[in-house]
Amino acid sequence: MYQDVVDLNAFYNTFLGQVARRQIRNRLREHWPNLAGLALLGIGFPTPYLRLFGDEPRRQVAVMPAAQGVIPWPSDGPSLVALADESELPFADESFDRVLLVHAIEASEALRPMLREVWRVMTGGGRLLVVAPNRRGIWARFENNPFAHGHPFSESQLNHLLRDSLFTPLKSTAALYVPPSNLRLTLRAAGTWERFGERWGLPFPGVILIESAKQIYAPTQATASLRRFRRRIALPLPAARSPKIARS
Repeated sequence: MYQDVVDLNAFYNTFLGQVARRQIRNRLREHWPNLAGLALLGIGFPTPYLRLFGDEPRRQVAVMPAAQGVIPWPSDGPSLVALADESELPFADESFDRVLLVHAIEASEALRPMLREVWRVMTGGGRLLVVAPNRRGIWARFENNPFAHGHPFSESQLNHLLRDSLFTPLKSTAALYVPPSNLRLTLRAAGTWERFGERWGLPFPGVILIESAKQIYAPTQATASLRRFRRRIALPLPAARSPKIARS
């Protein structure tokens, strides 16, 4: 179940939320160092991270699920955010070169349909980057943060899910080794926690990031394109006819 957009926005306005955003942004840059000239789509609650890329993308759009709610973004220009059903994205086939999922995969009640829609709107050479809570991480066990809500994943579970959805996992990283404490003294050492956790391969980061490529199969691609337009149509019943009476 999706969290309310007001609660998500409030978290990122806290000191803990700012630390989480900074550490995850660092990992995002490792995956995508330059998005110049590319079209970027964010799904879930991606806006705290989209600003990282600035004016690099030629086009960027954020989609917030209807069950979550939406807030305007950015605050200093034309709106780049839309409210939509994640299983029916309002975009044409192969519209985006990069797709970012944040606060989406763990909360969606239509997970596989959402991933199929992501597959449909991605270009053939596109990349999907999933940010998901780690089921072994300490952040998934403290309810003072949004990564403790929804369904957490292990890295192997995410890889299996992505392969089943016609994506090929390419690279995985992790973030949020620092405990989700409300003590500023602990949070100010977040950079040290991250370096130590990455160097020694500690098994309890708060989130897992997996970048994957789109698999291309001709029959599946045709099926996926047609599925978007398949709808049930209600037709009126024919008018009842009075029975004919045989004349003698």
